[in-house]
Amino acid sequence: MCSWRWARPLCSRKRRFPHRTSCGWWGGLAGVSQFTRWEEPFWTRELARLSGGKFSADIVPFDRAGIPAAEMLHLLQLGVVPFGTTLMSSLGAQYLQYTAPDLAGLNPDIASLKQSLAAFRPYLEKNLRELHGIEVLAIYTYPAQVIFCKKPIASLAELSGRRVRVSSVGQADFVGALGAVPVSMAFNEMVVSLQNGHVECAITGTMSGNALGLQSLTSHLHTMPLNWGLAVFGANRAAWDALSPDLRALLRSELPKLEAAIWDESARDTVEGIACNTGQDACKSGRKGSMVLVPVSAADERKRQEIFSAHVLPRWLKRCGTRCTEVWGQTVGPARKIPVPASP
Repeated sequence: MCSWRWARPLCSRKRRFPHRTSCGWWGGLAGVSQFTRWEEPFWTRELARLSGGKFSADIVPFDRAGIPAAEMLHLLQLGVVPFGTTLMSSLGAQYLQYTAPDLAGLNPDIASLKQSLAAFRPYLEKNLRELHGIEVLAIYTYPAQVIFCKKPIASLAELSGRRVRVSSVGQADFVGALGAVPVSMAFNEMVVSLQNGHVECAITGTMSGNALGLQSLTSHLHTMPLNWGLAVFGANRAAWDALSPDLRALLRSELPKLEAAIWDESARDTVEGIACNTGQDACKSGRKGSMVLVPVSAADERKRQEIFSAHVLPRWLKRCGTRCTEVWGQTVGPARKIPVPASP
């Protein structure tokens, strides 16, 4: 399952330029703007510029390096992957408590997501450091995860009976509550599954779906964000401590700026992704489609709140138990004014 080629030396002196240090990193999903516009340019170009040529880095998207998303946290903890990006939705099998700030149906807009994460972040950083030996360096978000469908849809209720691609247990709970059939699969499996009819709808990012070409495979776009897609960029603590103090200081200064830029881009991509998929003039960086835009109705918003309170949150608490009940009650719950249900 693990290959030691992933564990090549993270920072080594270049033979031709012994004053320079070269590092290797594992970033987010290949082909989406978080990686292509921000992560890759930062590590491959900006780091050298910011350090006056003292440091440089290589970065590879984890899904092209053969690293399963569900294994990244464990590999970081072991140091097999010294620096890498972990999709928080992939932690649901072993560490359900870490998925709290982005549960399906919790955050209908990016402002809500920011509020949820701000309440949860101190807990996350403390636990990853103390329990897993991982130093959190940045937390990114992907654009809003919305619903692409091959056949007409006018409301959430019309998902009933359809097979829908999901990427997390929480998404499965949400669409299952609508009477749909959740089908879990990786990001890079969506195109083939839609083409061969294995699924009729897919939940993914507005611009991420456009990058995959879903605007050519589906006809209707329901714009309610079911969730977003948080990702933690972290370091094995021993690998982090082994970096030179000036490199650590530089990264502590610059990574928050990269994080903020990615959040701003995700907000823009959410809007532009909708514009591109539906063929609007506001589409500048994606590929124009001709999908039918399905706006969020008042009934859909009521349904979102109902499903989250009655299905997603109680089931998450039931699977996780006392640990998540305590975490929710101390972090996201008070911040969002959503108490622990009486009988989860």
